[in-house]
Amino acid sequence: MSSSVAEGAKRRPTLHDVAARAGVSKSLASLALQGSPKVAPASREAILAAANELGYRPNRTASSLVRQRTHTIGVHILDLHNPVFAEILDGVQEAARGHDYSTLLVTGNADPVTERTEITRLLESRVEGLVLIAHRLSDEDLAAIAREVPTVVVTWRTDGIAGLDSVAGDDLAGARLAVDHLAALGHARIAHISGGDNRIARERRSGYERAMADHGLDPLVVDGAFTERGGYAGAEAAVDAGATALVVANDLAAIGALAALRARGLRVPDDVSVVGYDGMRLLDSLDLTTVAQPLAEMGRVAADLLMERIEAPDRPSTHRLVETRLVPRGSSGPAPD
Repeated sequence: MSSSVAEGAKRRPTLHDVAARAGVSKSLASLALQGSPKVAPASREAILAAANELGYRPNRTASSLVRQRTHTIGVHILDLHNPVFAEILDGVQEAARGHDYSTLLVTGNADPVTERTEITRLLESRVEGLVLIAHRLSDEDLAAIAREVPTVVVTWRTDGIAGLDSVAGDDLAGARLAVDHLAALGHARIAHISGGDNRIARERRSGYERAMADHGLDPLVVDGAFTERGGYAGAEAAVDAGATALVVANDLAAIGALAALRARGLRVPDDVSVVGYDGMRLLDSLDLTTVAQPLAEMGRVAADLLMERIEAPDRPSTHRLVETRLVPRGSSGPAPD
């Protein structure tokens, strides 16, 4: 490596270099690069040209310290392996970029202790707000976080915490859509594979049980989880109990349920119908009937709410409930004779 190349690799061009190249003061160069209208057009063009020629990149951290603004939000995601959260994240990042904000991403792996640690690191990085795409934190933890920084929770409604906004799907209505669909197809033995002991799972189970009661049908709930393994075990238990249709807590578990049915030699939907929940994009190729949520839109709404909270920290809490819709595909059909 030549000495000039090595020197260039060691030293990045500075604001002083840009000012010297353009023949202006450092303060004027700084104003021009910030887009200040106080700089004459000719001077601005010369400064921008000099910055471009030198390959100058502004030190965002330094300018943030001066302005007390980082234009960065933190995003906590419950599980990086769940495509649902990735689709919500897409919406958050799209909206954040539209507001000229960057995002810092962490995951707590569904462990409250890890989540608190990772969120603390985000706060130490001086993020201006937080989006929590699902979490396992207590209400006390959430209240403490919301007192420190504007925060929005996505995936369930969070009431009673001052300064905390939320975006959630209507899980009660969504579970009803699944039961109504299967009942209309003639199914009476409709089982629900639960998502475990968490807020979303409890809401979806409650929606299922209410809908079954309204149809005059006996509920059949089997233990499961928001995982393929949980869906697999739940499907086996439901089939053993005589179910002809499954309302599964989420799409990942529904994929596991389909695998269990195939392993049993059962045909879908001829022998057993399956309905998932969430509406992941990859389901288009799996032909799975599902209750779909507008995942990317939930992320965009969350980011927009966060920007409003950053600008008006004392405004009342806002809770947005998004509509779900049934997407019928080939995994659901008439009840077997």
